[in-house]
Amino acid sequence: MRKPRLFAVAGLAAALSFNSSAAQKSNFDVCWTIYAGWMPWEYGATQGIVDKWAKKYGIEIKVTQLNDYVESINQYTAGQFDGCTMTNMDALTIPAAGGVDSTALIVGDFSNGNDGIVLKGEGKTLADLKGQPVNLVELSVSHYLLARALERAHLAEKDVKVVNTSDADIAAAFDTDEVQAVTTWNPMLAELKAKPGTSLVFDSSKVPGEIMDMMVVNTETLKDNPALGKALTGAWFEIVALMKAGTAESTAALEHMAKASGTDLAGYQAQLDATRLFGTPAEALAFVTSPKLPATMDKVATFSFAHGLLGEGARDAHAVGMSFAKGLVTGDKGNVKLRFDPTYVQMAADGKL
Repeated sequence: MRKPRLFAVAGLAAALSFNSSAAQKSNFDVCWTIYAGWMPWEYGATQGIVDKWAKKYGIEIKVTQLNDYVESINQYTAGQFDGCTMTNMDALTIPAAGGVDSTALIVGDFSNGNDGIVLKGEGKTLADLKGQPVNLVELSVSHYLLARALERAHLAEKDVKVVNTSDADIAAAFDTDEVQAVTTWNPMLAELKAKPGTSLVFDSSKVPGEIMDMMVVNTETLKDNPALGKALTGAWFEIVALMKAGTAESTAALEHMAKASGTDLAGYQAQLDATRLFGTPAEALAFVTSPKLPATMDKVATFSFAHGLLGEGARDAHAVGMSFAKGLVTGDKGNVKLRFDPTYVQMAADGKL
């Protein structure tokens, strides 16, 4: 069941062609999907903040919303977008494993309860997963979270049956009699765990820092167009600062994001409370330069290899090289395809954007 999340061979060819032909340009397109930690991009796009920063650097940036999360990453990987919001695991297993050199430009937050496992029935525990079908976006961070949860319960994946379900369909699926357990993220998670007669048996607060929400950009495009990195980073931290300011303007911005994500202010605030959103460039910089990050990504790579997500030719969990702050490289140094580059966040922290 790998097909739903891997792009076709033609898409890979297009992606590699796009990657090799990156050059200086003035128009860019980045995509995003609805999630608490990515709503700032919608606000920045509709309220002119992204445009303001783009104009500062003499470029144009279009911010496009897509409805299906995995499809958005597939389209980025196929070269249809210069950047895309995605998690750390999906950045590794879709574009990077597919041969598209990608840079985590901004690690904006990590999930601290925004991803979870819900079972029908009150008083359920992790042990009740045994023998159950579990609906989730297969081979995504939901799958990773399930695996980490099963570890805690001394269970294995063979003890459950994973049922691949699109994020766009998962809430409706839970309303059917056939579905008894789901693993998903907000806003769907909030909707499902609020239903009577359900139990939240595990969430990402139990594995803090392991599910990161990022803006990922094509490395070659970024290298040839540093203005893109500067504009996106500057816009992001302006929006986040507004969210954290505690003013009437902040409330209005949060209300806007709540509505755009299909909830109200209280609902959106509840999602943000389950998100460790980095409020300043310094906070984001501390996270991305921490020695814990390479160790976390090693866990993610191990899971990904075990599930065949690093490509058919991958011999081990280190098949895809990753680079981090201070020149650290893990995995295959001849195949570095995912880069946690703090350059632009450092510029923001230094007030140089």
